[in-house]
Amino acid sequence: MIRNLGRLVLATLVGILLVSGWATFRIWSAGNRDDQRPADAIVVLGAAQYNGRVSTILRSRLEHAIDLYDAGLAPWLVLTGGKAQGDRTTEAASARAFALARGVPASAILIEDQGRTTLESLRGVAGVLRDHGLASALFVSDRTHMLRVLRIARDEGITAWGSPTATSPSDATFGNRFEATVHELGGLMSYFVAGEGP
Repeated sequence: MIRNLGRLVLATLVGILLVSGWATFRIWSAGNRDDQRPADAIVVLGAAQYNGRVSTILRSRLEHAIDLYDAGLAPWLVLTGGKAQGDRTTEAASARAFALARGVPASAILIEDQGRTTLESLRGVAGVLRDHGLASALFVSDRTHMLRVLRIARDEGITAWGSPTATSPSDATFGNRFEATVHELGGLMSYFVAGEGP
C-alpha cells in the first residue's frame, strides 16, 4: 500500500513537471515570436500607473504599440486597464495621455477601462471591437504574457496576433523572466481550470 502510494506521488510529481515544462516552453515560444501584420486595431494590455504616470512596464508596451501604429499596421489603438483601489485614474487613461503626447490622434484611440485582470480586460476589448465593427487585432504586452493574452483573445472571438515588446523590465534579467514565467504558469492554470485569472 505504501509502495503504491509512493509510486502515485512520484507519477503525479513527474506529470506536474512535464506539464509545467511544456507550458514554459509554450510561454517562451509565443513570447519570442513577433507576428506583426496589418490588423483592424492594435491592443495594448494595461499595467501599473502612478497617479497618471505610466510605469516602466506600461511605457515599454506603449512605445512598441505606438511604433506599430506609426508604421501603419492599424488605424485604431485600443488601450486597456482599470484602476485599483485608491487609484485616482485608470491604466487606460494614463496610457491615453502618454499616446496623445507621442502624437497619436485622439480620434484613433479606443478605451477599455473597466478590466482589472487580463481576462476582464480582454472581454472588454472584445466588446469594444464588436461595437466598432472590428474583428482582428495585434496585441502588445510582455513576452511572457503573450501566450495567455492570445489564447483568451481567440476564445473571445478575436482574430489575434501578438507583437511583444522587447524592452519590458520583466525581460531585463533571467531572474525577472523566471518570475514572470512562474506568474504566467499560475495564470494559465487558473484560466484553464477555473475560467478566471490575474
